[in-house]
Parts: sequence; C-alpha cells; structure tokens
Amino acid sequence: MGEVTVRVNQKPYTVGCADGQEGRVQELARKFDEHVEMVVSDVGAIGEVRLFLMAALLMIDEMQDLRAQLDEANSVNARMNAGAHEMERKAAFAIADAAARLERLMEA
Repeated sequence: MGEVTVRVNQKPYTVGCADGQEGRVQELARKFDEHVEMVVSDVGAIGEVRLFLMAALLMIDEMQDLRAQLDEANSVNARMNAGAHEMERKAAFAIADAAARLERLMEA
C-alpha cells in the first residue's frame, strides 16, 4: 500500500493509497484544496471541519451538475441515434423502392 503526503489548507496530511496512485491522490487533494481556498475567500476561517465540509459540499454540487449535463447529453445522443436509425430505415426503403421501379422500367 502506498502512502502520500498532501497539503490541504496549508497543512500536510499523510494518506494511504493503492501503489502507483500517489500522483492521482495528490491531484485530487490539489483540487480539493482549491475548493477549500474558495470557501476561505468567501467566508473566512470557520474551523477546519466546517471548512472541509463546505468544500466537499461544493464539490458534490459541481459533480451533480456535471452528472445532470451528462444525462442530458446522453438523452440528446439517444434521440439523435434514434433519428439517424429512422433516417437509415427510410433511406433503405427508398433505395429498395427505386430499385424495384428501375427493374420494372427495364422489363418494359
């Protein structure tokens, strides 16, 4: 098991992680620290636990917004795929119909 020291709110914290994930944990901690800094700049020093809680809530709020955007994009994509499938079906029907007409014209 790996171990990495990260800095959040200008304090070092040592955390465990899977071997090879140290860089990822440091990046996640850096992003969390950015949110902590935003809270500090908005409301000041309010105690570490409340500060971390507010930063976590901000991150979860952003995550839910992104999930909603992803759900909407997936919905739009599904509708576009369904429309494309319908267009392909109609095109195939039109091609088959045109081929049948050509065959009738060539028989005449």
